[in-house]
Amino acid sequence: MVETHLVLGAGEVGSALARQLADSGKSVVLFTRSGRGPAHSLIKRIAADASSIEALLAAAPKAVAIYNCVNPPHYNKWATEWPPLAKAFTDYALATDAVLVTCSNLYGYGPTTKSLTEDLPLNGTWINSKVRAQMWLDAKKLNDEGLIRATEVRGSDYVSPGMQSRFGDRVVPVLKAGKAVQLLGATDQLHTFTSPVDVATLMRTIALDKRAWGKAWHVPSNEPKTQREVVQDIAKELGIRDVKVGSVPNAILSMMGLFNPVIKELNNGSYMFNAPFIMDDSAARKTFGLEPTPWDVLIKNLVAAYK
Repeated sequence: MVETHLVLGAGEVGSALARQLADSGKSVVLFTRSGRGPAHSLIKRIAADASSIEALLAAAPKAVAIYNCVNPPHYNKWATEWPPLAKAFTDYALATDAVLVTCSNLYGYGPTTKSLTEDLPLNGTWINSKVRAQMWLDAKKLNDEGLIRATEVRGSDYVSPGMQSRFGDRVVPVLKAGKAVQLLGATDQLHTFTSPVDVATLMRTIALDKRAWGKAWHVPSNEPKTQREVVQDIAKELGIRDVKVGSVPNAILSMMGLFNPVIKELNNGSYMFNAPFIMDDSAARKTFGLEPTPWDVLIKNLVAAYK
C-alpha cells in the first residue's frame, strides 16, 4: 500500500518537500489556498482552507505524516492567523495518527548572545516569536502526553529565489540591473543562512524516525557569512565586480514602522542581523547523517532561477 503524505503549503519548502516525496515514490496530497504547486503524477493538489479540520480530512482521510509548511498571509497578524491553523494540524494528527512535522524558524529563542542550539529556552520577546514558540510548546505537550507524535525543524534565513529570501527578488534583479544593493540590518555581522531544499530534506528524513519525535532539530546549513559576503558571492556568480552594498538606516526603518505594521513587526527581529546570529546544526548532522547543499551550488541555483 502506497503511503500518503499530506503537505501543507507550496512555498519554497512545501514545493521542494512534495517533489522529494513524490520522486521517492510516495503519494502526496499538496494542500494550499490556491491549489498551486509542482506537477507530478504522484502529487494531488488541493485548494482549500487549511484551518478547517474537515477540509484536511476530506483531502486526506488518512496519512502517515502531515507537514506544516504554510505561511499565514499577513506577517503582522500571526497572533490571530496562526492559532486556528496550528489547532487544525494537531487535530488532524489526533484524528489520523499522522506524525506532525512542522517547518519553523529561530524566532522563538528571542535575543541571545549564545550560539543557537535546540536546548535553548524559548524566550521570544515579540509577538511573532511568541506565536512560533507557543505552537511548538502546544504540539510538544500533546506529544509528551502520548496523544500525537510531533517534531519540528528550525532553519535560519533562506537563500532562495522569490520574496521569502533577503537575497532573491530583493538582490539578484538589482545586481543584474547594475544598481547598488540596500539590505536590512548590519551588513558585516556573521549570520547562518539556510537552503529551503535542506529544510525539506530534514523534514522528509525525520518524519517517520522515532528518534526525532518530541524534539526540535536545526537544519544543516553552511558556515555563517555576512550579508555583504552573500551579495558578493551572488555578484561573482553573475560576473559582476565592484558591487555596492549598503543598509537601510535604523532610524528610517523605525519611522517606517510607525506607519507600516509589517515593517514594525520586521523591526522587532532586527537583533538577528545587528549582531552575530549563528545556528548550531550538529545534532541533526550527527543523528541523521545529513549535510547542507554546498554553498557554491546554492548560489548557482539561486542565480540560475533569474536567467
